[in-house]
Amino acid sequence: MRDSTRIRLIEPADAAPIAVHRTRDVEAFRPWEPDQPADFFTPEGQAERIDRLLAGYRAGTVWPGVVLADDQVIGQVTVGGVLPQPHLRRGSLGYWIAGAAQNQGHAGRAVGLALRVMADELGLHRAEASTNLENLPSQRVLRRNGFSPYGVAHSSILLDGKWRDSLLWERIVGD
Repeated sequence: MRDSTRIRLIEPADAAPIAVHRTRDVEAFRPWEPDQPADFFTPEGQAERIDRLLAGYRAGTVWPGVVLADDQVIGQVTVGGVLPQPHLRRGSLGYWIAGAAQNQGHAGRAVGLALRVMADELGLHRAEASTNLENLPSQRVLRRNGFSPYGVAHSSILLDGKWRDSLLWERIVGD
């Protein structure tokens, strides 16, 4: 893993580099992500998305971050669905790394850093994630960060015109 990998809270200025990555990698991500409207791939569309994410951050329901390598945005890591109630304290982790930066350890490092945010900043007890059944690289990232699979959500997400199953993952934060 590269020591230069870090994460930080997303900022409005991240819209342009994210749009560049998402436009370039649209075909590579097609098997793993839902279809998006055309404006998703524009800096303006990303700026609107970032505004919504930051509103969720201010409301305490999401921690939206970017992944950086050598101070350049190369992906995102997001803790969503945050439930901070004392009897729940959990969040769902999602992430992506730009194609040009994949297979360099950035995803694994970003997930590890996000787990620290979940424990230290958000005070969460449980981390959850899901992957497409065929997304073996993402499953390796989760396993290396202490996640275990605990079930399958059948027909849980519409990808490329077909309902797909998702493998569900869990980890107790701090373990």
